[in-house]
Amino acid sequence: MENDRIGIGEDPDAPEPQGELTLQSFCLPRDTNANGDIFGGFILSQMDLAGATLAGREARGRVVTAAIDAMCFHRPVKVGHILSCYAEVVKRGRTSLHIQVEAWAGDYTHAESNKVTEGRFIFVAIDKDGEKRSLPPVL
Repeated sequence: MENDRIGIGEDPDAPEPQGELTLQSFCLPRDTNANGDIFGGFILSQMDLAGATLAGREARGRVVTAAIDAMCFHRPVKVGHILSCYAEVVKRGRTSLHIQVEAWAGDYTHAESNKVTEGRFIFVAIDKDGEKRSLPPVL
């Protein structure tokens, strides 16, 4: 699992997403910035949710976002696009998971989709009291 393939910003023209589809969102006018493009903070929040989905499943319980190690915005996203987030574990520690998340966007027909953003998120497994806990063994 020590697949450290990340090269943030290396290949924005990748032919297909890496990882598993963990979240899709419809980009609405309320999510725009002053220029009419989808606000980067909205995209970042969707990527965080996608990463947390995979991290929670791997940790078999609660996780928190500890850091965003790297982030690269490649292309603007437009209103009406479907934002699809793909996530994969690239590093597993004792209590933490490094999750690579790619965001791809395109129109609702999915005729064409492009990588618009990518980043590495670090999640930490926590117990019911919010304290760090060890990750369970890999299934």
